[in-house]
Amino acid sequence: MPLRFRPVDTTFYDLFAESAAHLVDGAALLAEILGTGNDRHAIAKRMRDAEHAADETTHAIVRRVNSTFVTPFDREDIYSLASSLDDVMDFMEEAVDLVLLYEIHELPGELATQVEVLQRAADLTSESMPRLQSMKNLEEYWIEINRLENTGDKSYRRILAKLFGGGYEALEVLKLKDVVDSLEAAIDAFEKVANIIEQIAVKES
Repeated sequence: MPLRFRPVDTTFYDLFAESAAHLVDGAALLAEILGTGNDRHAIAKRMRDAEHAADETTHAIVRRVNSTFVTPFDREDIYSLASSLDDVMDFMEEAVDLVLLYEIHELPGELATQVEVLQRAADLTSESMPRLQSMKNLEEYWIEINRLENTGDKSYRRILAKLFGGGYEALEVLKLKDVVDSLEAAIDAFEKVANIIEQIAVKES
């Protein structure tokens, strides 16, 4: 078996850890937007700042790939992982922005389950990033993310059933469904991140 040369430079691993840390911040802000009596304009501003910071980290990863001769794993995998992490943040920021733009005053309590899934997925993803360097002890991470995604799917279907159950006015249903769809997309994007990490681990094993 040919020997693999793995660069000692930890910059990529540090940047992926930084990217995942932004997701932890974003998920926390989602939880805040569900709270009663919170300043939603201030929360939305902080979420925009967090999304911009995440974008900067993504750009830093891309610049690093383009300027580095030897990368820790395949360039395409690095691009895919960076892009997918960025997608999670974009969907979470979208959800917060829609709550503000649509002037939604009361969110269904069932959304808390989706946000809890996102917070747990963000924590697990952040915890897993330092293990990319060794590619060890990652299997439990992607298995748990898959379980969380299934939980999110069930919650999504229950929320839709409630929205279309006749208790909401038509316009309110449309507004709330957009928010719920953004949260569901963020959960799916977390699963994509986990799938990419699994693929990288298999290739590098």
